[in-house]
Amino acid sequence: MIPITRTIALDENEIQYEFVRASGPGGQNVNKVATAVQLRFDVANSSLPADVHERLTRLAGKRLTDEGILVLEAQRYRTQERNRQDALDRLVALIRRATEKPKPRRQTQPTLAAQQRRLESKRRRSGLKRTRRSTAIDED
Repeated sequence: MIPITRTIALDENEIQYEFVRASGPGGQNVNKVATAVQLRFDVANSSLPADVHERLTRLAGKRLTDEGILVLEAQRYRTQERNRQDALDRLVALIRRATEKPKPRRQTQPTLAAQQRRLESKRRRSGLKRTRRSTAIDED
């Protein structure tokens, strides 16, 4: 089990790893060794609570496939094991962010002074525009 929070843990069987060749410069090592990792996590069929599942889906963005599978790619390091750990750490961090409940927005009213400043600025702007207008006398 992979601990996420005190109450949430992931089963290691829910995560699949696929090792592929890394892109970019690196000489012969990058051409012959599959060190990059693609971590796949099925969000749709996971054991996560419903609210965490919903927020994780929103946070994942383009990394989520149409089937509901989260794909994380890690190729920062030269070894398979470090890239695997990096991908797992990123998944755990993403799920932890999804466990945080958003703070509800409380509607507030603008202060009387703020309302008056707004109206005064509108009056000033209106006056400025009024001076730019052409009058009927100018057209003759």
